[in-house]
Amino acid sequence: MTGEEPSRTVPDPTDHSPRKVITVPVPSLLAVFAHPDDESLSAGGVLARHASAGARTAVVTATWAEDTPRAAELAEALRILGAGAPRMLGHADARAPHSAPGSPRFCDAPLDDLVGQLVAHIREFRPDIVITHDAYGGLTGHPDHVHTHRVTALALEAAGLERLYPDAGEPWHTRAMYMATHPHSAMAVWGDHWAPTGKAMYTVPDERVTAAVDVRPWLEQKIAAVLAHRTEVTRGAAPGLIAALPAADRELLLSTEWYIRHNPVSTGAAQTELTS
Repeated sequence: MTGEEPSRTVPDPTDHSPRKVITVPVPSLLAVFAHPDDESLSAGGVLARHASAGARTAVVTATWAEDTPRAAELAEALRILGAGAPRMLGHADARAPHSAPGSPRFCDAPLDDLVGQLVAHIREFRPDIVITHDAYGGLTGHPDHVHTHRVTALALEAAGLERLYPDAGEPWHTRAMYMATHPHSAMAVWGDHWAPTGKAMYTVPDERVTAAVDVRPWLEQKIAAVLAHRTEVTRGAAPGLIAALPAADRELLLSTEWYIRHNPVSTGAAQTELTS
């Protein structure tokens, strides 16, 4: 059961009276990311924003085992963001076999098993919106990110079909999937900071971006969640890059989150032929 979602009030655009407001539901969010820290870097602001408005939020993490230091860091980051307890699928990181001893790499696990695992989380949480990586796997193009995108897209469709994974709970139709991304124009900000890493950057044309969300009111929470991933700060990964920056540069890099919307279920009128 989802219960009633919280609401917020905004000015009614059809009435110029300052007292006139309309009620807008605050959608629940389930974020699905590959590694501990991806949730904070890619969607920490949106998660904090929705949680602060009273919406239900949660995060599924594809890799790393529950008894590892990074799992404890993830728990702290989610506490800061108001996103509940970790939901970890427990598979190994493609580049860190020790992340889940005895478990297959996420990219090597049977696809049907991965989709079934995620369907169970979707049907149990029953989110309005699911957030995940874009088809490139974000800026880095990490193979775990790319595979998480694929598995999430398949699981969203499967979760709404009663004959698929019948033991995973009652069917649930998520209203929208938002894919965390970076537009080409963001490289004017990110490029100088990313270039020293020597890694390729995967971005999309600006016209592909559906939503550019200003998360500055929640930036302090987002940065605290990023820095909670202390292992990654120490080894100089993306959280380490953020930790080394002055406050003004942190704001420049992290104050906007970009998303591409995909509708898992068509809401258009029934057609009698295929159209482009």
